Amino acid sequence: MPIIIPNIPEFVIFILNRLKAAGHQAYIVGGAVRDAFLKRTITDWDVATSAPRDKIRTIFWDTKQFALKHDTVTLVHTGHHFEVTTFRGEEKGLLSDLSHRDFTINAMAFGPDNDEVIDPYGGESDIDKRVIRAVGDPEARFREDPLRLLRGVRLATELWFRIEGKTISSFSSIASLLSPVAPERIREELMKILVAPRPSRAFNIMVRTGLLKAFLPELLEGYLKRQNHYHHYTIFKHIVETVDHVRPEPILRLTALLHDIAKPRTRIKREGKWSFYGHEKESALLAEEILNRLRFSNEVIKKVTNLIQHHMIGYDSGWSDAAVRRLIRRVGAEQINDLLVFRRADLLAHGLTDQNFELTSELEMRVNEQIRHKALTRRQDLAVDGYVVMEITGLSPGPEVGRILGDLTEKVLDHPELNNREDLAALLRRTKMP
Repeated sequence: MPIIIPNIPEFVIFILNRLKAAGHQAYIVGGAVRDAFLKRTITDWDVATSAPRDKIRTIFWDTKQFALKHDTVTLVHTGHHFEVTTFRGEEKGLLSDLSHRDFTINAMAFGPDNDEVIDPYGGESDIDKRVIRAVGDPEARFREDPLRLLRGVRLATELWFRIEGKTISSFSSIASLLSPVAPERIREELMKILVAPRPSRAFNIMVRTGLLKAFLPELLEGYLKRQNHYHHYTIFKHIVETVDHVRPEPILRLTALLHDIAKPRTRIKREGKWSFYGHEKESALLAEEILNRLRFSNEVIKKVTNLIQHHMIGYDSGWSDAAVRRLIRRVGAEQINDLLVFRRADLLAHGLTDQNFELTSELEMRVNEQIRHKALTRRQDLAVDGYVVMEITGLSPGPEVGRILGDLTEKVLDHPELNNREDLAALLRRTKMP
């Protein structure tokens, strides 16, 4: 078979050569071989070897490394990670290793010495057929590592492949095994799914197979639940459509996934119509709980819940400039444009034609105008601070200083021309102390 992996990085060649010089077999395996067949950019370079983990560490004694996984040593070079893993399976040979890999398209190896591709399970054929197929017995492969269930869904979504019948049938029978998997690992697969071109396909597969119930059951609460006349779709359908419509950035996609997560819990019928009063606040709280459960960082949680809490904007052309500035202040200048981008996707996912896109564009123009003019959008931009307040009023540090700063901020939001030290100092001198 002709060479299929051009431009192998020099460091990968170095890994292979050093292992072989020490008397061990070594092959490029997994995603790099698959992506070469698919003519995709290769980002992950993994090597499988006959060397035990301790030997790998010794052989690469002069290379920065760490070992977090069993039988895997990660070598670090110019900021990139390269995994070197001991052959899997009892026999500790290449064929045994490939027999314990997840899917046929990942169970191929490449030996650069003779440009040989080792493909015992028909990975190339399945790539041609655009099929995700487990290696050997699907249930056995997934029991070895239940995270493979999510990986199969992710690969099918990324590559737009179908999952072979026997493979997807096993998803349903052992979906519950996903629940005990480390949340950090689930989080990483979830994020790869979310930034795929059309994540809704993955979520529909996960609903059918029971995988979603195993790690994100809250999302199922909106399945088949109708909404009001502002929405053509059910709650669940609207959520996944929103995910598809917003650009593939992690914060925006997470926001889309969770923005209406508590809608089913606030769903009340009044005079024959469904209403969801306060769903944005409840969704922000539930999103925080879910994101904590999946071990997202505090920074990500803060950004996502902030966007969710403020996504019901309710803008109309009658808003004053001060009202626009207050919106910017509530959301934060750093996230206001993300909110508007998300809101446009949210409206598109209502499934109706007239969703006031012109109003959203108008608001975006007004927001950017206020930001360009450096209007006050947060208390830190106020021309005076707490020390000035205490100096002029004679107050000691305490809540009253904060209250006065808040009052000054509100005045400046209505009258931006007041945001200078002289005018604010004059206002402070007229402030009546309690």
